[in-house]
Amino acid sequence: PLTDETQVVFSQRFGPLEVTRSMNPAGGTPFARQSNLDIKTGEVIPSEDRRMIYQLANMLWHSDSSFKPVPSLCSLLSARIVPPEGGATEFASARAAYPALPEALKQRAATATAVHDFAWSRDQVRPGFFTAEERAVYPPVRHPLVRANPVNGRPGLFLGAHASHLEGLPLEEGRALLKTLLDHVTQPQYCYRHEWETGDLIVWDNRCVLHRATPYDTARHRRLMQRTTISGDPHELTPAGVAVADGRFS
Repeated sequence: PLTDETQVVFSQRFGPLEVTRSMNPAGGTPFARQSNLDIKTGEVIPSEDRRMIYQLANMLWHSDSSFKPVPSLCSLLSARIVPPEGGATEFASARAAYPALPEALKQRAATATAVHDFAWSRDQVRPGFFTAEERAVYPPVRHPLVRANPVNGRPGLFLGAHASHLEGLPLEEGRALLKTLLDHVTQPQYCYRHEWETGDLIVWDNRCVLHRATPYDTARHRRLMQRTTISGDPHELTPAGVAVADGRFS
């Protein structure tokens, strides 16, 4: 079992930690808190509370921090309080799915640039969720749609709920292509579903793994998950999207 302190110390073995700046209940700390419990009182947060609506976007397939100019390297999620039913987390490997992508889609993806927008992931849950001031915290960024592992060169698709559209394509056409690619990546053969037990810790590579939360009864059951996120390497991707080895993950 991990405390906040030991999770931070362990996480730092992978690299420098991101500091949460969004509406997350643990904003301003190294943690992104996934929970229905008020961080100050410990009481259950009502489902209509804005903090709970914000967390609904976690149920969309996504890569943590893909909306930042330097995407994250990896995330570490630990289970502190687990509901008796529901609340599993699902993972999909965009790297494992890539070789089976039809050749025509590979060619379209190879040179494509996706625009990642934090506000877009929340708009899918409730249009206009963020205020103009909140949107300004993380303006849209551009990332290659295909990323390669810097050590072994294996390519994978870099997409998910934060990927709003594709640069140079009409909005709806780009979103349709992103959906087609996401549907391919999230086929059962590329996915893993984890049913949590208290004390579990999962570490995953955000450069090639998508994940999503699944529902649980937030009114009847308590849940507390603590996530630390490791900053990516700003030198890993050149402007052309070519990976540069940094020796970390293989």
